[in-house]
Amino acid sequence: MPRALLIGAAGFLGRHVHEIVAAAGWHVQPASRAGRVRVDLGPDGAPRLAALLEEYRPDAVVNCAGAVTGDPAELIAANTTAPAVLVRAMLDHAPRARLVHLGSAAEYGVCPPDVPITETQLPRPVGVYGVTKLAGTQAVELGHAAGLDAVVLRVFNPVGAGAPPSSLPGRLVAQFADAGGRGEITLGPLGAVRDFVDARDVADAVLAAITAPAVAAPVLNVAAGHGVPVRTLVDTLADIAGFTGTIAESANGSARSGDVPWQQADITAAERVLGWRPRIGLRASLTELWQAAR
Repeated sequence: MPRALLIGAAGFLGRHVHEIVAAAGWHVQPASRAGRVRVDLGPDGAPRLAALLEEYRPDAVVNCAGAVTGDPAELIAANTTAPAVLVRAMLDHAPRARLVHLGSAAEYGVCPPDVPITETQLPRPVGVYGVTKLAGTQAVELGHAAGLDAVVLRVFNPVGAGAPPSSLPGRLVAQFADAGGRGEITLGPLGAVRDFVDARDVADAVLAAITAPAVAAPVLNVAAGHGVPVRTLVDTLADIAGFTGTIAESANGSARSGDVPWQQADITAAERVLGWRPRIGLRASLTELWQAAR
């Protein structure tokens, strides 16, 4: 039975990855900072990580860990230093294992509107989160150049059961539940276009990446492959939740993405390299999110 070490297993995407990879017949060892098997990807945690890699001897390591919010030092530690520590540890203690690291569409930043984003697009992140995620991706690419079998799945906007309150869908679920179907909810600007992808499709992409005989690309986009106005997501979730009140917009948007008006991924490389395509539509994702939250 193949073995996968799953870092960040307790998180939103980590839980979906665990379920789908285990269902495919892999022995999955979940690891996190607070779980039964603890792992810390900071410099002080390197000896424990080395021991875990040598003890478990994984065929693949999947890194779903990271931080979306926090001060710059926290984001650097979680999104930049941690992948670098993991890459170094794998080169030294698990050189034959494949690393699948989850990146973010925030690494791209501002892109030309109405042009699907390919992996060759020059990254131009606009905030600390995107900058730190890009630096983490670059650490993995350096590991790949040094001989590590590694790939970054650059995930766009994941949606599904367990979406955290730091995301718009996760925050909306809580607000709609509190509102009881009526009243007024105020959100930031809703005119941006985003590429929303189901968390289960992300997990399927991870499975494809760890099972492929070879991954001949250092970075692959993982997304639905079409842009959706944020207002459409909000209205769809309101319909699912039975919310009939007013949804107002304010001028204050997300600090992570407010300066990025349009994003849509080109996912042809993931299909070509991994044989992967998304299978779940946005309404189904939002329905799953609402039902799980209730």
